[in-house]
Amino acid sequence: MIGNLSPGLILIVGALLVPLLRGHVRSVYLVALPVLAFAHLLALPYGEFGQAQIAGLTLTTLRIDRLSAVFGYIFLIAALLGNIYALHVKDTLQHAAALVYAGSAVGAVFAGDLVTLFLYWEGTAIASVFLIWARRSLRAYRAGMRYLVIQVGSGVLLLAGVLLHYRATGLLVFEQIGLGSTASYLIFLAFGIKCAFPLLHNWLQDAYPEATVTGTVILSAFTTKLAVYALARGFAGTEILIPIGAAMTAFPIFYAVIENDLRRVLAYSLNNQLGFMVVGIGLGTELALNGTVAHAFCHILYKALLFMSMGAVLFRVGTVNGSELGGLYKSMPWTAGFCIVGAASISAFPLFSGFVSKALIITAAMDGGYFWTWIVLLFASAGVFHHSGIKIPYFAFFAHDSGKRCAEAPGNMLTAMAITAAQPRAGRNGRRTR
Repeated sequence: MIGNLSPGLILIVGALLVPLLRGHVRSVYLVALPVLAFAHLLALPYGEFGQAQIAGLTLTTLRIDRLSAVFGYIFLIAALLGNIYALHVKDTLQHAAALVYAGSAVGAVFAGDLVTLFLYWEGTAIASVFLIWARRSLRAYRAGMRYLVIQVGSGVLLLAGVLLHYRATGLLVFEQIGLGSTASYLIFLAFGIKCAFPLLHNWLQDAYPEATVTGTVILSAFTTKLAVYALARGFAGTEILIPIGAAMTAFPIFYAVIENDLRRVLAYSLNNQLGFMVVGIGLGTELALNGTVAHAFCHILYKALLFMSMGAVLFRVGTVNGSELGGLYKSMPWTAGFCIVGAASISAFPLFSGFVSKALIITAAMDGGYFWTWIVLLFASAGVFHHSGIKIPYFAFFAHDSGKRCAEAPGNMLTAMAITAAQPRAGRNGRRTR
């Protein structure tokens, strides 16, 4: 029976006990839950499990293969790091919401059918909004409402597509879908909203910077990468994704350059990095898909590290406006060092993870004969180096001394940043996913 249990359910059910625990017991519990789920995943063989008959429909609640396993691993690692980073938070609502959110994302990754995917899809939308509202400001409430409407709307489109797909084919299995019918376009649009396609992206920059210090770190890991997984599973090789992804890599650069709020800069940068993954999915070759999965794995880590460092600055100083910071390396040297590691990784410096994963996608574009896409990806890489590799650490820690002095980040934040900064090189984790 336990072999049919999705690792995501361990986090979701475990969240119910969080409000009942206090102090060190709760801290140990928050760290233990993702570890337990990870151990459970490692013990499961590849295959399809947890099949159930509901209203005449055959649902497969647990499917493990190379693609889903990689995303399951990194999602559970991200859940563990996010929980460690948030151990100082006394708000049990945030802890419970984060666990349900992460558990829903993990459950969606292992969904073998479209109905199970939809249920977990909506679970991520509903749980994650509480990480925005937990900041308890008017701006956060409004941003959260807009975020919820868009995310639930994505789920409604997904459900409509699933119903039409089942009516036309009689099948619910979640596998390669491709474009060619009304159902497939609705599902594609649902995935595109969650992946923040151009013109469907504003919810990301609107909501993520308004979340709590710890909530933004957790938000950065799951929603959009779940969409990347869904696109890789259902629309690999769909050529329209190539120009969509190329546009995603380029346009956020111009906004990030002029943005003052450094967490918002990272939100634009997140959209830029998603573009590389979308291009890789559109190319659909083995090299491109391996690069996409590797880049998603690495991106979750180094983007979390950057959001962690900016979160620590916001926690200690009360602002992340670049014009109000500078000189913080004197007060927060460890945080500054970890931020530099994240900046080097996202900028694809040699010996850092982003160098390997991004190179796989760019090489795949050139090998596939997409010269202008290759040019755009190179331009986008240079832009990332400017606004995330230089702007973020410089304005936060090394610009003209603002005179602000504060304590270093709390121990649990530094621990989470240290573990994240020790991320493995993508090249050593290059298992084929297709």
